[in-house]
Parts: sequence; structure tokens; C-alpha cells
Amino acid sequence: MRYVKLPAENFSTFFETLKQLGKIYGPVKHNSTYTFIQVDNVKELSLDYTRTILPPKKFFVKPRDELFKLKREKWEEVKDGESFVLFGVHSCDIHGLKILDKVYLRDPPDPYYKSRRENAFIVGISCMPDEYCFCKSLGTDFAMDGFDLFLHKLPDGWLVRVGSVKGHEVVWENQELFEEVTEEDLRHFKEFEEKRAKAFKRSLNKEGLADILDLAFNSQVWKKYAEKCLGCGNCTLVCPTCRCYEVCDNWIRGYEVVRERRYDSCFMPTHGLVAGGHNFRPTRLDRFRHRYYCKSYFDPSAGFNCVGCGRCDEFCPAKIEHVRVLEEVREELL
Repeated sequence: MRYVKLPAENFSTFFETLKQLGKIYGPVKHNSTYTFIQVDNVKELSLDYTRTILPPKKFFVKPRDELFKLKREKWEEVKDGESFVLFGVHSCDIHGLKILDKVYLRDPPDPYYKSRRENAFIVGISCMPDEYCFCKSLGTDFAMDGFDLFLHKLPDGWLVRVGSVKGHEVVWENQELFEEVTEEDLRHFKEFEEKRAKAFKRSLNKEGLADILDLAFNSQVWKKYAEKCLGCGNCTLVCPTCRCYEVCDNWIRGYEVVRERRYDSCFMPTHGLVAGGHNFRPTRLDRFRHRYYCKSYFDPSAGFNCVGCGRCDEFCPAKIEHVRVLEEVREELL
């Protein structure tokens, strides 16, 4: 991996050069929350953000995604091939996209997801954890790949890790903006990473978690929290790795229909419903428990389906904490 330095005085110019790659989307503060939206000026960015409500996943698996349109008895495929830049993506969300890659790019690949991944230029950025983050426990607090450029804050600029061919091309075409990394820069980089590692307040004990979940299927902890849970599905909608969707046809007017896929949630009563009226998860207890097995059951071939971003905790109206639930399940057994 190549390392270069972006001096602070060149940051705005660097941002402007990225516009050649397409529209730029970055984290912007709105009241007390953050969201990824299109930005035209570097001053609009809130690079010290904690987490956005919806993860960058929304650019690749859209909340509502038009697939086909029926016009005058003819189906037309809706194509989306626009290049764009995601600026300021955290390491945990990069790992979230890598988990989605295993699903949507597996043979046969999803053409919509594949096209958007190929057209995206991802600029990652370092961050400091808050009280909800537990990505360090899952090894998703640092990304070694899955990005084009990754920025680490220095006292006088940014240390830039180059992670792809497209990233190399951007640095090569704008060499005048970058400098060689010095020993002092590396020292500052190391000091920041050490400070960041010590700042985590929440951690998940992964030891034997798969076995514990196997043994805890009938745990009273699931019942306790299922009664507290509102069944709203917020945790699944804001999750960077949830990928359930449904496909439906919406009539616009006579002889005009839009076929779209949209986010679905395993917390919805209809999610487990199949032909014949059978429901695999008819109760809130079934649905609540299922999510924890989906996210936190370790698969040797795929790992965990959780990246420790903390969204499910922060945006849960019932204030249910993911790590706390698993801790109580472990305590009950041990």
C-alpha cells in the first residue's frame, strides 16, 4: 500500500479535483444527526461526525429501487450508471460494504449493485469512537482494503493511504497536491491510532459466542427484551449489513407500472410469511431472537454480519443495547 501526505492547505483543491469523477456525497450535519448527501463545497462536510442515520449502503442498495417500468405494454429496464464519490466513509461502513459484496457480487452478481460498486470512488476517513461504537471488538475499526483513498488526520494535514488502482490514478494525476510522508507524520499517525484504540468504551466478548447462541435459543433474555422491543424495525433499516428486500409492482396510472424493490425487515410480521399462510417467525420473540442470530452468530466462512457501528443502539426508540443483550445471554448460561 502506498502512503502520501495531503497538506492542509491543499485539502480544498483536492476536494475540487474529485468532482471530475462525479457527484460528491459526504456527511452533513442536520440538527443532531448526520446524513450522506450531495455536497458542492468542502465547508459543507462534517468530517468529525460519529455516524450517519443511514449507512453508505443506501447508495448501493437503495431504500426504494426502481427496476423496471411498464409503458404502453412494454417493459423498460431502469439503468443507473452514474459515477459518484463517497467522501468520508468510516472503516466500519467500509467493512459493511465488503459484507454486502459477498452477497450481491456472488455468482450470479446483482447487476444493479455491481454497477454502482464499479462506479463509486470511496474516500475513507479516520474517526474517534463514542459510547455506542464496538467495532474494535469485531476487527472492523481499521480497513485495509475496500476503499480507493483513506484519510488519517495529522496536525498539519492528512496521511493518505492509497487502496486501489483508481486511487493511484487520482494521486498520480494530482501529484502537485501531495508530499512524501515523513517520520514525524508516521509518529503522529501512530499516536492517533493508539489514542483511538484506548478511547473505545464498549466491547463485545466474541469468545464462544456461536456455541453460547446454540445453547441459548430458549433463553429468558430473549423474552425479556422482546417484550420491551417495539417491533419497529429501526435497527434493521439503519444497519449497514442488512440486505433483506421485497419486490412489488406499483400502478402509477392505467397501463403504467413501476416494479421496485425496497427495504424489508425481519421485524415485520409478514417477513416470515410464505405461501399457504405459514409464518416461520410469527411472534415478536421469534423475530427479535432471529436478528441476533443473524448478526452475531459466527460463520467460519463469512465471519460476523455485524460491524459494531452502534447505529442499532443509538436509533433504537426502546433503548435496547445490542452488546448488553448478548452479555445477559452469556451471563444466564455461565
